Amino acid sequence: MTQKIRCNWATNQPDIYTVYHDEEWGVPVYEDKKLFEFLVLEGAQAGLSWLTILKRREGYRNAFAGFDVHQVAQFNAQKVEELMQDAGIIRNRLKIVSTIKNAQVFISIQQEFG
Repeated sequence: MTQKIRCNWATNQPDIYTVYHDEEWGVPVYEDKKLFEFLVLEGAQAGLSWLTILKRREGYRNAFAGFDVHQVAQFNAQKVEELMQDAGIIRNRLKIVSTIKNAQVFISIQQEFG
């Protein structure tokens, strides 16, 4: 059996990090829903470790409508307040609001470029 070769940053890490390295990192993504998911997660990660975000990925999936860009684009101030109470995500108002704005811009890019 051949041992999988991993980047130094992915060795001796929790399983969630290793699985991310082995199955997702560096793999091209072409599906809009998956691209939006990574946009949301990368925005949440700013200033934090990627491991912190990976551990909350399911929380983000639940909080942000399964990464449905059209639903997220419609989130309002009441939904922002609800998300500020959600322990499954990073409760940073600017990051939450930027996710909603990013969804709106994402849609406009889809409309312009297909």
